[in-house]
Amino acid sequence: MSGQLKEVRNRIKSTQSNLQITKAMKMVSAAKLRRAQDAILLMRPYAVKLQEMLQNIVSNSEGSIDLALAAERPVEKVLLIVITSDRGLCGAYNSNLIKLTKQVIREKYQEQFEKGHVTILPIGKKGWEHFGKNGYKMNDTYWHLFAHLDFDHVKEAAATAMEGFTSGQYDAVEIIYSQFKNAATQFYIAEQFLPIAKVEEEVPAGKGKKAAKADFIFEPEKQTLIAELMPKILNTQLYKAMLDANASEHGARMTAMDKATENANELLRNYKISYNRARQAAITTELTEIVSGAAALEG
Repeated sequence: MSGQLKEVRNRIKSTQSNLQITKAMKMVSAAKLRRAQDAILLMRPYAVKLQEMLQNIVSNSEGSIDLALAAERPVEKVLLIVITSDRGLCGAYNSNLIKLTKQVIREKYQEQFEKGHVTILPIGKKGWEHFGKNGYKMNDTYWHLFAHLDFDHVKEAAATAMEGFTSGQYDAVEIIYSQFKNAATQFYIAEQFLPIAKVEEEVPAGKGKKAAKADFIFEPEKQTLIAELMPKILNTQLYKAMLDANASEHGARMTAMDKATENANELLRNYKISYNRARQAAITTELTEIVSGAAALEG
């Protein structure tokens, strides 16, 4: 019985230690999430508007000027930029991104994958480790970007993708990442990066003609302005994805640690009940032995 009590005491002590760790990690993630959330909420409207403007420019300029970054060609070689986290303990965050990557390959690029023409550019240690261990073709130059998350470092990765596309090394580039909504909710999405998507013309209900695309007045000349704007807007698009992923990671970790804290508290309650029951049983046994001994002496 004493051995059982000691075992339960050790479990209580271990659970209390884990409880302190999960509480601390939850608080740290909450503080980091606040900063990361502010960054993406300030950045997103600007990045989305720039992306819409770029798509409109490409759609309206079709055939009039050379748009190397919007050139559509048969997809033979693919680059997938997969943004995961550097650390774990964030629930199913990384596994969901890895599953989505494999789903995209299976549903869209299976033929290219079988030929060895699908390259993974992982950003984040978890993705780099997984795809490296499983023999995927990789460009592992930028997996550590979260250690220096700023625009200057992110644009180097974007430049690599753009150079690979314009040189014909890749025919399509997609970004796979988690889009932040709130601490408890993230959307795992695959977004086309290159070639630059064109605006799809939609026919409004009850009308016979297509919706008009936005038109722009260019100053200086169109070719010069577009050549300057396109890389900068694409850099911004990847940077927005990185900020989304950063906020999503901290939100997922905070939620995971909150659930772990709840589970540890529940486990602690159960262990204390078990300990009290075992202690009461031990006391009852001892009393029974004393009473029996006294009765035997009297008899």
